[in-house]
Amino acid sequence: MTTPVADFLRAYAASGTARLHMPGHKGRGPLGCEAWDLTEISGADSLYEAAGVIAESEENAASLFGSGATFYSTGGSSQCVKAMLFLALQNRPAGTPPVILAARNVHKSFVHAAALLDFEPLWLWPEEGAGSSLCACPITAEGLERALEVLPAPPAAVYVTSPDYLGNLADIPALAEVCHAHKTPLLADNAHGAYLRFLAPSRHPLDLGADLCCDSAHKTLPVLTGGAYLHVAKTAPAAFREKARPALALFGSTSPSYLVLASLDLCNLRLPGEYPAQLAEAARRLEALRKGLSARGWRTEPSDPLRLALRAPEGLTGLDLAERLRRGGVECEYADRDFLVLMATPENAPEDLARVSAALGENRAPAAPPRFLPLARGERVRSIREALFAPQETVPAEESLGRVCGAPTVSCPPAVPIAVSGERIGEAAVELFRYYGVTHVDVLKD
Repeated sequence: MTTPVADFLRAYAASGTARLHMPGHKGRGPLGCEAWDLTEISGADSLYEAAGVIAESEENAASLFGSGATFYSTGGSSQCVKAMLFLALQNRPAGTPPVILAARNVHKSFVHAAALLDFEPLWLWPEEGAGSSLCACPITAEGLERALEVLPAPPAAVYVTSPDYLGNLADIPALAEVCHAHKTPLLADNAHGAYLRFLAPSRHPLDLGADLCCDSAHKTLPVLTGGAYLHVAKTAPAAFREKARPALALFGSTSPSYLVLASLDLCNLRLPGEYPAQLAEAARRLEALRKGLSARGWRTEPSDPLRLALRAPEGLTGLDLAERLRRGGVECEYADRDFLVLMATPENAPEDLARVSAALGENRAPAAPPRFLPLARGERVRSIREALFAPQETVPAEESLGRVCGAPTVSCPPAVPIAVSGERIGEAAVELFRYYGVTHVDVLKD
C-alpha cells in the first residue's frame, strides 16, 4: 500500500526549499509538525480537484473499504453529511419534492444542511413502546415500509444514524432492502463506525447495503481530528461518484489541512496489515471489561464492539460516574443523567481498561429503571431554512414553551437536537431541556 501524500510531504520537508508560499510559519514553529503543513503547491495536488497524490491515496482508501469511490474530508463527517444530502437531492427524479426521510436522532449538521439546501425532513420516529433516548431512535424495516407507502412520491433519500451515540446499530440490510424496493437511496451517518469494515465479518453500512456513507475516521481509527471519508457504494448511481468532489467542495474550506490528509493517507498503510487482528483483540478486551463490570453489579447496554455504554444505577447519574472515572485518571467520551459512554480502540493499552475497572469498583445500588422520555414531536410552523436564518433571541429554556425554535441548542457530544429549527416548542421539549440540563434556547423573535 502506497502513501503518496505523506511521501510528498516528507520529501518536501527534507528538500530545504525556500517557502515563499503559504502558510506563514514557513515550516518552522513550536509544534514540531509545521514542516508537513502545506498548501496546494506544485505536486501536492488539490483536494477538490484531486488528480495526483490525493487522488491516488483516495483510491487506496476505496480499495480498503470496498467502495465504488472514497473521498477525503478534513472537515469531519459534518462536511460529508451535507455533501451526501446534496448528492441525494441533486439526483432525485425530476418533479419530485426535496424530501429526506430521516430517523429523528440526527446530528445537528443534518439540520444545518436542511437550512443550507432548503429541504424539509420527514421524521421517522421509534415504534410505539420502543425504548428511546435523546441519542437513540430505533427504526424497523416494517416502520420504514409504512412511512414510504404513504408518501405520494419516493423521497430523495432515507437517512439513518448508525451507530448512534450509545452504540446502537441499525438493521442496515433490512432498511436497505426496503429503500431499494422503493427506488430510494439509503444514506448512513456512520461517523462512529469507520472501524466496522475491519471486523470479521464486516459490519460497515456500505457492505450491508447503504448507497452513501460517511465515516469520521478520526473517531475510531488512528487519524487526526477532522479526518473523514465519504464513501459511494459500487452499486450507487454514477452521478454520486461524479458529483461527490464538487459536493464536498461546496461545504469545505478551500484550505484543507495537509496534516489531516497525511494522517488519512498513513492510515491506509496501517489498516490492511495487523490492524484487523488488533481490532479483534481490542473488542475482546472491552467485552471482558463489560462482563467484569456486569459481574460486579453494573448494567451495560448493548452497543457496537468498541463502545461501552453503562446505565447509571439508582441514586447516581452518568455524570457522577464520569467524575468517579476522572478521579481514577480516566476521561470518558460522554455522560448524561442516564448513561456513561466509553470509546476504545486498539491504541488503548490494557492498562487503560484496568483503570476503568478499578475506578468504578463494585456497584451495590439497584439498577435504575429505564427512564425513557419520549422524543419531542414539535409542531412545524416555519421551514428549517426560514427559522435558522431569521432574527433570534436567547431565552431561558423554562420560558421557551410556545416559542419557535431558532438555532437548535445542543451540547456536543452528542449534538442531537431536542427541538429542530422552525418547530414550536412544546411541553415534551421543555421537559427534555430540563432533563438534559439545557438552560437556554435560541428562539425566533416575536
